[in-house]
Amino acid sequence: MQTPELLSDPVFHDENEARTYLERTRWPEYVTCPLCGSLEKISQLGGESMGPGWWFCGACKEKFTVRVGTVMERSHIALHKWLLAFRLMASSKKGVSAHQLHRTLGITYKSAWFLAHRIRLAMAPVNPPQMGGEGKTLEADETYIGRAGSHDPDSWIFNNEKGWVRKYSDEKMKVMTLVERGGSARSFHVGTMNSRTAYEVFVLNAKRESVMNTDEATYYNRPGRRFERHDRVNHSAKEYVRGVAHTNTVEGYYSIFKRGMKGVYQHCGEKHLHRYLAEFDFRYSYRVKLGYDDATRTELAIKGAEGKRLTYKISRSQKAA
Repeated sequence: MQTPELLSDPVFHDENEARTYLERTRWPEYVTCPLCGSLEKISQLGGESMGPGWWFCGACKEKFTVRVGTVMERSHIALHKWLLAFRLMASSKKGVSAHQLHRTLGITYKSAWFLAHRIRLAMAPVNPPQMGGEGKTLEADETYIGRAGSHDPDSWIFNNEKGWVRKYSDEKMKVMTLVERGGSARSFHVGTMNSRTAYEVFVLNAKRESVMNTDEATYYNRPGRRFERHDRVNHSAKEYVRGVAHTNTVEGYYSIFKRGMKGVYQHCGEKHLHRYLAEFDFRYSYRVKLGYDDATRTELAIKGAEGKRLTYKISRSQKAA
């Protein structure tokens, strides 16, 4: 079935069209029972009492729909609204707030907030391979999300050029990101930014044959020795590019990430930060420069919804966008 390219496509407005699209996307050749994995004895149920889209597995004697075994399971939101939300989140470079989804889809803010987090889970990769390799260049950097207390004297430092400026504090959430030049991005919410943290991220996610580029932060020195070459640029000395050595790619990723977090989402609880990171990583890793348009990116996110569930509930005091 052809991937819908325009928002006027019926799959974004008609429930039967949306269900048919999801069934053909999830089961392109044959229907598989999401409960027992059986390929045989699958039959389609009919009747006005059950409605369309119900299947019966003769192996486990259970009924199921295309929602079962995905992030959409047990959701009362219409499928065409789910598809539209997938499209909006996959195609909006800096994200879409839950308030915007609430207004656009005509659902409650609480439902929109939960729906958005389920889609972020669908965007998260499962057991991704290591990045880089022979002839490939990786860049690593860190950033900080949140606000330091303005009344805390320890959150300010004197700069000879700018005077008193706010410095990064332990209250800020720490994010470390690996970016492969001309490739994907992978971000991590870390507790402490030090040499051990950098080493663990490098060992699990980057191939030794890669060339690693970082800034002058000392906690990258020892972990950088495991790579084919480790190039450093000294930002404190206003050195940003030295030949092919630079961290401009990962900093470009952060410029998008920070604009989205500050301008669109505005508030982010620490326990949810990893889901926002997955969302921004997904859009960056499947960007237009790599040959992915909005429709293809949406389809990849929908396919990533299978085999995942998210069951926590929003609290009354939740203020995340």
